Amino acid sequence: MSQRNPYELDPQAILEPPRRLLEQLRYCGPGFILSACIVGSGELIATTTLGAKAGFATLWVILLSCLVKVAMQLQFARHAIQHGETALTAINRLPGLRFGPANWAIWFWALMFPVRVLQVGGIVGGLGLLMNLIVPSVPVAAWCLAAAVAAALLVSAERYQLIERASLAMTVLFTTLTFTSVVALQWTDYAFTASDVLGGLQGQLPADAVFFVIAAFGLTGVGGDEILYYTYWLLEKGYAARVGPYRPDDPDWQRRARGWTRIMTLDAIVSMVSYTAVTCAFYILGAAVLHARGELPEGTAMVETLARMYTESLGPWAEDVFLAGAFVVLFSTTFSALASWTRIYSDTLGQLGFLEFEDPQQRLRSIRIMAWGFPLLWAVVFLFVKQPMYMIMLGGLATAAVLLLVVYAAICFRYGRTAPELKPSWAYDAAFWASAVAIAAFAASGIAKAIGSG
Repeated sequence: MSQRNPYELDPQAILEPPRRLLEQLRYCGPGFILSACIVGSGELIATTTLGAKAGFATLWVILLSCLVKVAMQLQFARHAIQHGETALTAINRLPGLRFGPANWAIWFWALMFPVRVLQVGGIVGGLGLLMNLIVPSVPVAAWCLAAAVAAALLVSAERYQLIERASLAMTVLFTTLTFTSVVALQWTDYAFTASDVLGGLQGQLPADAVFFVIAAFGLTGVGGDEILYYTYWLLEKGYAARVGPYRPDDPDWQRRARGWTRIMTLDAIVSMVSYTAVTCAFYILGAAVLHARGELPEGTAMVETLARMYTESLGPWAEDVFLAGAFVVLFSTTFSALASWTRIYSDTLGQLGFLEFEDPQQRLRSIRIMAWGFPLLWAVVFLFVKQPMYMIMLGGLATAAVLLLVVYAAICFRYGRTAPELKPSWAYDAAFWASAVAIAAFAASGIAKAIGSG
């Protein structure tokens, strides 16, 4: 973190928003961190697993998942910029039952913790399996612990700019490789056609793929967790500080709030376009190659199975490139997830009354302790479970559940805490309600289908 307290709205930090597009792009960045957080568990593993299980039939789920949740992300971000509050601070002010110092929603979030540990533990396990393929003489357990220590070292000493730039850089290489592989498929036995793609947009929901569909919906695009994380990175980037303390009657404050909200929207849309394209590419690889071969990337063979998507399209030489790229993707996800966890769970402890999150010294101490504790916990959990794909997919179910909380909170923010002077357009509200209805309907239909098939 910088010397400035990013969670304090210091009037000296007020800054007029730039108007030119190139200048606005300079202030983008929080969306890059979310993209890095998503790509390891969402794109590389959950998306390809769904493609491997269902073929092209559920391509529509991937598109819906990437597009429909952005409105919820924007609402949480608008609230953070206007009020200067983290996601959990705002959620703790929701109406409803309170148990001790915290709202029921905070306790719900905290109770999801064990399943999330499984999710990121699966990613750390994937890293250990991958490194064991490269250097078999070192056991998987040692590689898992090494990955945990490396992530801890970086995050415990990090600064916001390092996280932003590293998150962007660590996804570019593998993104390029993945798009190249999709194009190269057309010159192999796994070539796909336009009818395959169109067939995946017809709304099919195979009964035997419901578990994978719901998990992928939670993990691809911005999930419930990432929507919450986004508010912390916006605050650390300085959006709310540049708007200034909440003064809705002040025309200057209103102008700055609108301007920085526009820049935040640009940041969210740029990252959304990027991760949607990459997610579709991953899905096509899984549907075209792994589904045709009847393989799922599961167990300790997960990384080897994923590598076949690239070797079958680019040739045997691509395995080494894949391993290098997969390391970048999985480590970037571990790195960005750890950075996000240290903040949101420090805030969780703050909402539960165990520390003062707004106090820079207490917050920094908590972040540094968690930067070491979480990755070691993830590694140990994987070494007991040893099923990285299922660990990640189970985490996706928890993320999907958090999405329902996100929808409820976003509605409360939009109609209970939005300054009348900053009321959004009818187009925004239309997208907002389309998003809310789609998420709720998808969750309900998925649960009904799962019960029916069980």
